[in-house]
Amino acid sequence: MKTDILKKLIKEAVREVIQEELKDILLEAIRSPKTVVKESIQAIDTPKPTFTPPTMNTRQAYMDIMNETALSFTSRDTQVPFKPQVSDPVNGTLGTGEVGMDQIMNLLNNK
Repeated sequence: MKTDILKKLIKEAVREVIQEELKDILLEAIRSPKTVVKESIQAIDTPKPTFTPPTMNTRQAYMDIMNETALSFTSRDTQVPFKPQVSDPVNGTLGTGEVGMDQIMNLLNNK
């Protein structure tokens, strides 16, 4: 027997079994006695939140924090100017960043 014929026979058999079982399940659900469900909802009094003003001056506290940060993070506090170091993990460190026009033209001509 070929596999495609066997597949078709199995599909049909499975389909018939599922349809019969669904019929039985639906008939059982319809014939079962109905129970009435009643919900009882109790009103719960939740206390409303109240606003209490802060005991300290929040604005002044934030201004103090900002002034402390501004004092410790200014560019005048640094001793050495920022010079990022660029490195090539394959060939080692790169040059100073100065490239001649002839090098740029050679790169463009190779494409």
